[in-house]
Amino acid sequence: MTAPQSTTRRKQRNIHSHSWIVGVLGLIAGLTLMVYVPSLPAISRSVLLFAGFHLIGGAILLLSLYSVGLRGLFGHAFHKPASTDARSGSSYDFGWGPEWMNGLAVAALASISAAVAIQAAAPQWWPLAFVLVLLAASFLVGNAVMRSFRSPDHIVLPMVDLLRSDRDRVLDAGCGAGRTSIALSRVLKQGRIVAADRFDADYIENGGRTLIERNLRIAGVTDRVHIEVADLTALPFSGCSFDSAVSTNVFDHLGRSKEQGLREVFRVLKPGGRFLLAVWTPSWPMFAVANVLSFFLTSKESWRRMAGTAGFEVIGQGVCNYAWFVLLEKPALAGGAN
Repeated sequence: MTAPQSTTRRKQRNIHSHSWIVGVLGLIAGLTLMVYVPSLPAISRSVLLFAGFHLIGGAILLLSLYSVGLRGLFGHAFHKPASTDARSGSSYDFGWGPEWMNGLAVAALASISAAVAIQAAAPQWWPLAFVLVLLAASFLVGNAVMRSFRSPDHIVLPMVDLLRSDRDRVLDAGCGAGRTSIALSRVLKQGRIVAADRFDADYIENGGRTLIERNLRIAGVTDRVHIEVADLTALPFSGCSFDSAVSTNVFDHLGRSKEQGLREVFRVLKPGGRFLLAVWTPSWPMFAVANVLSFFLTSKESWRRMAGTAGFEVIGQGVCNYAWFVLLEKPALAGGAN
């Protein structure tokens, strides 16, 4: 292994640093429902609607304030661990706070409230109210998808021919709070896992470093997983140093650096080594979660093209935990200097 490269010099903008935009939109929606809508004549004449919009608007306003500013102060009071290890009885925590698990439900509440307000104050605009009801239904489905990620049933990897042997040295590229490393440890009994991440996500305490250390202790695999601070676009490892690699729901956040990240994984894999890549692509679950933004996700065809450009061969593909996965292989005759 080479000496670690400095990640601070190549530090990219945090992929979730734009989450404050969602909080600001929530503040606007909350204030609108609590202040403007009750002032409408059709709403103010009904005690039930007048009080209801004040309560709903106030609730959305408080939740949005929590998301944009109060999370650091009160996050521990509301944050619940994600799932429980069957053997130890302790709970894993993968950093998904209440704003992520319930944010789409709040959006659904705002949408249905807006639909009611339009129907009451301007019934001639009923088509818009109907669209908002459909949007609310989509948000509720998306919220169910998001909440499912907390289930221990999602701490799994697809059944593919990934490992060369039970003694593989495997790279978990973008390990986050350790969900994938734990899943790997269940099948890799004799091998070693290197869990690499920048650990700079602003929505997880300490960027996830504290959580992965805790989760690995709960799973009882601290002796088989080495945590490494690393940038996926400039991995601090020598060429041909890993037998296999895995990355789940990380590469789709690399922006214009996706192909560079693929090239780096290709470089550190041994010839014949395989890479299991799982990413979000346009699909109905992602439409439920991100609505029209899901159309801007990288397509499967583009991922296959980038993987081929990086030097990989596609071995297999499928769907697991709402994500599309592709099994890639570095050709056996490939060198390590790509």
